[in-house]
Amino acid sequence: MQGKKRKVVQAISYELVALLFITPVVAWVFERGLAGSGLVTLALSLLAMGWNMLFNTLFEAWEARQANPQRTFRRRVLHAMGFELGLMSLSVPLIAFGLGIHWWEALLADFSLVIFFLFYALFFQWCFDLIFGLPASTLRAAHDSLAKSVA
Repeated sequence: MQGKKRKVVQAISYELVALLFITPVVAWVFERGLAGSGLVTLALSLLAMGWNMLFNTLFEAWEARQANPQRTFRRRVLHAMGFELGLMSLSVPLIAFGLGIHWWEALLADFSLVIFFLFYALFFQWCFDLIFGLPASTLRAAHDSLAKSVA
C-alpha cells in the first residue's frame, strides 16, 4: 500500500487505537465523564490526524531526498519526536479550553501524552510497516542497493 491511501489508513488506524487507550485515562485523571473526555480526545485526535498527514508527507519527502532513505531505528525515533513536538504546540490550547484547566495543567497533561505517544508512535509505525509494508520512499534504496550488487 502506497501514497495517499497509505497515509489515510495509517492516520485513521493510529488515532482509533490511541482513542481506545486515552479516553478512559483522561476521564479518570480529570474526573470528567467519558462523554466529555471523549469529545476532548476526539478533537485532539482530529487535530492529530491532520497534523499526522501533513507531517508524514513532509517527512517522507525529506526521507526520499536522503542518501540512504532506509528507516533505521534512529530515523524512527526522529520521526516520533518531530511529530510529537509539532503536535504539542497545537494541542495545549485545545486541552486547556476543552477540559477547562489552567495552561500549565494542560502543558503537564500534554507532556504526559507526549511521553505516552512517543513510544506509541514508534511502535505503532513499526508494526504498521510490518503489516502494510514500507513506503515507496524507502523501497527505492533497497532497489538501488540490489541493482548495484547485480552490476
